[in-house]
Amino acid sequence: MSRTQGRDSLVEGEFLLTAEDFRRIAHILHSHAGIALHEGKAALVYSRLAKRLRALGLRSFRDYCSLIDGVEGVDERQAMTAALTTNVTRFFREPHHFDHLRDIVMPGLAQRARAGGRVRLWSAACSNGQEPYSMAMTVLSVLPEANDLDVRILATDIDPNMVAEGVAGLYSEEALEAVPAGMRSKYFSRGVRGHDGRPMQSVAEELRELVSFRELNLIGDWPMRGKFDVIFCRNVVIYFDDATQEHVWQRFLPVMTPDAILYIGHSERVSGPATSQLRTSGLTTYRRAA
Repeated sequence: MSRTQGRDSLVEGEFLLTAEDFRRIAHILHSHAGIALHEGKAALVYSRLAKRLRALGLRSFRDYCSLIDGVEGVDERQAMTAALTTNVTRFFREPHHFDHLRDIVMPGLAQRARAGGRVRLWSAACSNGQEPYSMAMTVLSVLPEANDLDVRILATDIDPNMVAEGVAGLYSEEALEAVPAGMRSKYFSRGVRGHDGRPMQSVAEELRELVSFRELNLIGDWPMRGKFDVIFCRNVVIYFDDATQEHVWQRFLPVMTPDAILYIGHSERVSGPATSQLRTSGLTTYRRAA
């Protein structure tokens, strides 16, 4: 790298990443996915996207910006978003939400379902499926016949790779450590190997039938027609700026049934106009005003 490049680059390395390049990437990411990046993330952006530049045979971040900013860059914008998104998840993460779902929410929903009513739950940032499968196990613990009734769980994520992993339903022994032993033996089977040859456990058909996976951008179009009784949207809006967070909370309201429950992440709080219709109903738990 030349001396001029060294002065201009935000990060020392193989490729030139200027402040203007970073601003363009941050703007495109925000426009595409709602994720806010500040310049302190330059090293992260460089390390994760340098792999994309090598894979694409590009020589600079300026060339990469031209690609993702153009009409031909749709697929690469998606790949960039996946590269810059941190997918941290685990089964029964923040267990108080699943306790609340089991003990407070599901008894009423089970009664409705058994009477022929419709029950819908949504994992709005499902990552690789551990959250919606945890929801499914919780539903089945109260309503074992859920698959025979009008009960379904929608699992969505912006990253198609995560959606594909959720559909595959294969998890390592380490990932399943948080699953209670009884549920693990009931809903997972051994004897499967992943792409790298590691032993994996496969999700039982009973869980698969309850969960439908789809790719969805929370700041894009929502094609769903019906309303939801339970929404998990946890540890995702922390990556959005304040205005985008308020927009997302507000968007949930029209797709929530009266008295629907919204579970959010431990470091998140509902803000903006949605606070007038979402009442606190427990730790990082909100209920829509009827």
